[in-house]
Amino acid sequence: MGRSLRGLRDGTGTLTVAGAGGPVVALEVAASYRARRRGLLGRDGIAGALLLTPANSVHTFGMRFPIDVAHLDRSFTVLSVVTMRPGRLGALRPRSRHVLEAEAGAMAGWGLRPGTRLTVTADPSPAG
Repeated sequence: MGRSLRGLRDGTGTLTVAGAGGPVVALEVAASYRARRRGLLGRDGIAGALLLTPANSVHTFGMRFPIDVAHLDRSFTVLSVVTMRPGRLGALRPRSRHVLEAEAGAMAGWGLRPGTRLTVTADPSPAG
């Protein structure tokens, strides 16, 4: 399953979709309040995906592009996948512990659907 919720910090990593030959996607992790609040605001796109943790809902107010949103449970299993246009308020998903965001259409290409299991691996923190 990669790192546990407590082990995830702001930074980068990879997301692997379960199954033979499942894609490996570049991942940004937003685990602090500040990073989650900023999310994808002010960007024109994202290469890969952004994981908000902990989170159970998102909005797209102030966004410049439509996004795919996957709600994940504590074991990184997909609960739902929706596409949201800018200026929308997403539904609250009580069982969700993480939210994955990517450019609209990306998640279908990765094969994400309810029940898909993901592996999140955080890059090591830089020494210092």
